[in-house]
Amino acid sequence: MVRVAAVQAGSIVFDTPATMDKLEMLVTGAANHRAELAVFPEAFVGGYPKGHAFGAVVGSRTEEGRDWFRRYYDSAIDVPGPEAHRIGELAGQHSMTLTVGVVERDGGTLYCTVLFFGADGSMLGKHRKLMPTAAERLVWGFGDGSTMPVVESPAGRLGTAICWENYMPMYRTTLYSKGVQVWCAPTVDDRERWAATMQHIALEGRCFVISANQYSVRADYPADYDTGYGDDPETVLIGGGSCIVDPHGTFLAEPNRSAESILIADIDLGEIARGTFDLDVVGHYARPDVFRLEVNENPQPAVVQAEWDTDG
Repeated sequence: MVRVAAVQAGSIVFDTPATMDKLEMLVTGAANHRAELAVFPEAFVGGYPKGHAFGAVVGSRTEEGRDWFRRYYDSAIDVPGPEAHRIGELAGQHSMTLTVGVVERDGGTLYCTVLFFGADGSMLGKHRKLMPTAAERLVWGFGDGSTMPVVESPAGRLGTAICWENYMPMYRTTLYSKGVQVWCAPTVDDRERWAATMQHIALEGRCFVISANQYSVRADYPADYDTGYGDDPETVLIGGGSCIVDPHGTFLAEPNRSAESILIADIDLGEIARGTFDLDVVGHYARPDVFRLEVNENPQPAVVQAEWDTDG
């Protein structure tokens, strides 16, 4: 049996040092529950700018919006960098595998990224969100196929889909083909029907699913931040709904929509084989003679240095 945790908590938005301190407190809390794997929400480090338009409309941007993006850019982290190093230290300190949503800064672009850290503190891999949703595309770039890992850990083979990536069937199939056992779903989707998606993926992929969502209130954002939801500090901006599901679609930890919390469950990876007995969507339940998926996992840099033949 492996004990896993879904950490439901909100960032202290635009204050990355304070968020890192909160992350340390929450990792310690998960360790107190003897968790061997803890999954944190989407954009936990760096923050999710819920409700902000960054002064953008079709064909126009405002100077104030550019100032807000600068603040958001300054809140993001470099990978590798000091914050990533600190998360690795926390993983090693508690002998815990960590999956953490961050806003990653690379050049002039920000990416919604998930980092995997092993129980020895090493970074096992990262995934950049392939398709930011709707207005997220104002502030986040697109990942490519080079960061779609399934990583080995003492808690099983881990993969991740961030928020609405979970609705991308070809991406799901790619992770299934890599043998994902524990599907990590960091998100900010707090709709009640999100839980049905998590159950579907558990059933389809015959894997355990850990969905970790933020639980954020107005007070987690700066006073001068225009959320569009008013100024009552207790107004809920992101309402949780984290859960843990087994390969048969049964909740091991029911969706929590009431407060910040650490959801705990014990999982038996052997249960996966009982599930694939009658459904393996990339094995005996596939029809490669009819359907075939081709995946491009090569990096897609904007500039490639050509090698010139100078012998001629």
